[in-house]
Amino acid sequence: MSNELIINSTQDGCRIALLKDKSLVEFHEETNGNQFNVGDIYLGTVKKVAQGLNAGFIDIGYEKDGFLHYLDLGPQFKSLTKYTKLAQTRKNAAIKLEKFRLLPDIDKLGKITQVLSRNQQILAQVVKEPISTKGPRISCELSIAGRYLVLVPFSNSVSVSKKITSSDERKRLVRLLSSIKPENFGVIIRTVAQGKEVAELDTDLRNSIKKWTDGIAKLKTAKPREKVIGEVSKTSSILRDVLNESFDSIIVDDKKIFDEVKSFTRSIAPEKEKIVRMYNGKAKVFENYGVEKQIKSAFGQSVSLRGGGYLIIEHTEALHVIDVNSGNKSNKEENQEKTALSVNIEAAREIARQLRLRDMGGIIVVDFIDMRNADNKKLIFKTIKDEMVNDRSKFTVLPLSKFGLMQITRQRVRPEMNITTKEVCPSCNGTGKITASILIADQIERNIEHLLDKQNEKGLVMAIHPFLFAYYTKGIISKRVKWFMKYSKWVKLVEDSSLGLTEFTIVNKLGEEIEVI
Repeated sequence: MSNELIINSTQDGCRIALLKDKSLVEFHEETNGNQFNVGDIYLGTVKKVAQGLNAGFIDIGYEKDGFLHYLDLGPQFKSLTKYTKLAQTRKNAAIKLEKFRLLPDIDKLGKITQVLSRNQQILAQVVKEPISTKGPRISCELSIAGRYLVLVPFSNSVSVSKKITSSDERKRLVRLLSSIKPENFGVIIRTVAQGKEVAELDTDLRNSIKKWTDGIAKLKTAKPREKVIGEVSKTSSILRDVLNESFDSIIVDDKKIFDEVKSFTRSIAPEKEKIVRMYNGKAKVFENYGVEKQIKSAFGQSVSLRGGGYLIIEHTEALHVIDVNSGNKSNKEENQEKTALSVNIEAAREIARQLRLRDMGGIIVVDFIDMRNADNKKLIFKTIKDEMVNDRSKFTVLPLSKFGLMQITRQRVRPEMNITTKEVCPSCNGTGKITASILIADQIERNIEHLLDKQNEKGLVMAIHPFLFAYYTKGIISKRVKWFMKYSKWVKLVEDSSLGLTEFTIVNKLGEEIEVI
């Protein structure tokens, strides 16, 4: 099994694709200046205390106030509030948390009005990004994620990921971390810490503590709405969470991002630094690795299955609905039950991939093809649970109901990834009326003649739709060869499936895009 991370730089950020055995399993878009990421810690101001909701609304700089429920304050909210005030008002360096005396826990069944008041300043962490018309969901139970562990200030507990099942390994990790962690810092040991030595765990712990200390030092001069501790970039956070021995390559097409990724990889996994490579190919990196085509085919309302079946994915305000259909698969099996089982197993695997790929959260209802055999229903349930085991979001899967429906809940912490796959026809702009599309050939000819003959350009590279690419390159004496014979200059053609049939771009030898006529 191979894992590859492909990073494509764009004008306003970058696109990140995680491939597993060449198949796209995760896709993310990161824009420059994107704020309010999960994990960011802000100095917020209480704007409203809603007694009926037992919650407060906190201004952290977003257009809508963040939502803070009483249960998200954390048991040590009083200690956090006192420590924040000390860090803001103390003349010398901020008091070390190790020497800070923790206050008693707040009442679990208390009221928000007992601990929050209007215009109060608090440290708040984003736990759910702004989605649709809602502001961010925030928490005062702060945590700082590292490679092997999560640091929890104002706590002294040491807990271990449930995915580490070995009793001896759990005891070893708890013993190690209990001996090296400072006072008043709790630790959650992540799954990737399994089998790691104390030196690696200690380094990760120290890095997280330094991040906390540097953030607290900012409080002295920090203004309301200001970010105090920022989560790493989306690229780095993906690397931190998924980088393991099975990774074969990390390919980047931008020098600045390449340096950032290489530096971060060196800090968390020095042995993997050599797999970070700079892409210098002529074709776009997503085009070269087949990512662009997979994006187009995976994000539509209808998703085809290899065996002939297909999924229909519908989104509503309250939930997502997925319908499984057999398509032309029904002719390939002996009976209806075997047909249903075969399609459902394939659909279960694709659904697990789609949930992760689109980052679908909330309630998902799947309508599988009806089956009578109880063992077959259990097999579908087991298949989807096994396929979702590598999903980084928390999820719950319920067995098939008697109506053949499966209910899944998946943690939603950021807006769902939505790629437009229904394209407006570039010839008619959605009007339904077009001029002859063959005229694109005349337009290209005019541009080639103008640039090669009148402008005397050299080293041109033209990106065109695959159909046009075939039109200009097929045959012994192709259209492109005829250009060379006529102008004595070679034009490099590049296939780009992200372009419409009647779209093309031309780049000069300096890599600058030329405006077409």
